[in-house]
Amino acid sequence: MADTAVATPVAHDDHSDHGAHHTSTGLSNNKLAMWMFLGSECLLFGGLISTYMLYRGRHSENLGPDQVWDIPFTSASSFVLLMSSLTMVLAVTSANRADDRNTKVWLSVTALLGALFVAGQVYEFTTFYREGLGFTTSLFSSSFYTLTGFHGVHVTVGIIMLMSLVGMISKNRVPGSKAETVELFGLYWHFVDVVWILIFTLVYLIPA
Repeated sequence: MADTAVATPVAHDDHSDHGAHHTSTGLSNNKLAMWMFLGSECLLFGGLISTYMLYRGRHSENLGPDQVWDIPFTSASSFVLLMSSLTMVLAVTSANRADDRNTKVWLSVTALLGALFVAGQVYEFTTFYREGLGFTTSLFSSSFYTLTGFHGVHVTVGIIMLMSLVGMISKNRVPGSKAETVELFGLYWHFVDVVWILIFTLVYLIPA
């Protein structure tokens, strides 16, 4: 009888915690892996930003930041990307409520806003190139295109991930918890947005 009394709650706990897979930090394995990945990304962007800050003054007199930047346009593009963080929060909230329809809607809106930002970046790069600022024009241009280009690639990868997630939710093929999966995608997206705030401030707003 004593053995039965002990075994019953243990079996119940195993059933309720099935698939949780928490680490000693209290985070799930997936969340811990995502935070470790974002930590490595911080090192990457830290190096790229440091390189730009070192070389931003190495340019010709007529092809520097003061001559090529279009602050109003870049500000509008930045606002679009920041708004995508809000829609991502709404997607996570909907996922926590098990509302698949609104989750897909807000994920799609987030991807659309991200696509608008990337389109604005492509337009900006094209304009700079036509004005004579190519990748190899100067150390300033090389470091600028590398930094902002890498960020653009991260946004593009995020858009592909979001649309893939929408498809998986539609077909009910999301591995594990839908809410946690959407939250993990949200962590990546918010990271990309925060990095852009830092880039926009240092590259566009602070003069060389």
